[in-house]
Amino acid sequence: MGKFLLAALAIVLVIYAFFDAAATPRQQVRLLPKPAWLVIIVLVPVVGALAWIGFGTKRLRPGPGRPARPPRGPDDDPDYLRGI
Repeated sequence: MGKFLLAALAIVLVIYAFFDAAATPRQQVRLLPKPAWLVIIVLVPVVGALAWIGFGTKRLRPGPGRPARPPRGPDDDPDYLRGI
């Protein structure tokens, strides 16, 4: 049962990393070109997936010009509520 759980976790990790790499904009990819990351994730499954998660992408952090809180929904926007 434990081996099955580890194998399932590895498969989920590789699938997540592959689709995350495919969906990440080219400007946020670090160290290697995007197609190279996809090939590495497929050919070296667990190590490649962990490398992508750890080193392959720039994670956006709040900074100047970027809001620190998530965008509000339309029901929290006063301009939207005035237009109703």
